[in-house]
Amino acid sequence: MGTATGQWPARSLLGVLAPPARAELLALGSRVTFQKGAPLLREGGPDRHLLLLLTGFAKVTAAVENGERSLLAVRVGGDTVGEMAALDGSSPRSATVTACGEMTARTVQPAALHELLKRRPEISLALAVIVANRLRWANQRRLEFRGYPVKVRLARILVELATAYGRRSEGGVVIGCRLTQPELADLTGAAETTIHKALRDLRAEGLLESGYGSTTISDPAGLRHAADLGPDPWPVL
Repeated sequence: MGTATGQWPARSLLGVLAPPARAELLALGSRVTFQKGAPLLREGGPDRHLLLLLTGFAKVTAAVENGERSLLAVRVGGDTVGEMAALDGSSPRSATVTACGEMTARTVQPAALHELLKRRPEISLALAVIVANRLRWANQRRLEFRGYPVKVRLARILVELATAYGRRSEGGVVIGCRLTQPELADLTGAAETTIHKALRDLRAEGLLESGYGSTTISDPAGLRHAADLGPDPWPVL
């Protein structure tokens, strides 16, 4: 697995690009700042720009039948949001993206993005791979909802978050985006009470610790075992 590139997570768009291509992408558009709770994009909105996240992290949610909102994913600095509308002109927006703290980003209009992708096909390929990986992850989640118990599904979600967004520390791998139990329930497809028990079990087994604003994977190999995953080496983050 890849390693983080400077300040960007290894699996993010800015993390996978070579410095020259990254610099050209970062030069596009205009810089914007969002405060905690501010919407970056709104579900149903007609706008088509892409946001290149620079700092902070955001939550991607969508409305469900009962009128509540369900957490679909998290995005951090180095990631993009709104790329589908920018690439194919689709509208309205399919989800809302909300800042979970102060964030900075660059707003990139479709025309500027398309011109860059023609000039830098490696960026186009990298973006296509990231979109494909997101779709694959969503499909995998749907399969896991039917085939695995909640504890295994939760462990897999935590492994995925740590692989994509974690960083090494003396105590293990730190996931800097703290998710509430209802949000973990959304991602895992389980009841909140069941998630509470699964988290308690994982903590009791010494696999993770929760602190203010973060979760630390204390035993990465043990968490992979709990997730029923193979002994692949944990990424160096």
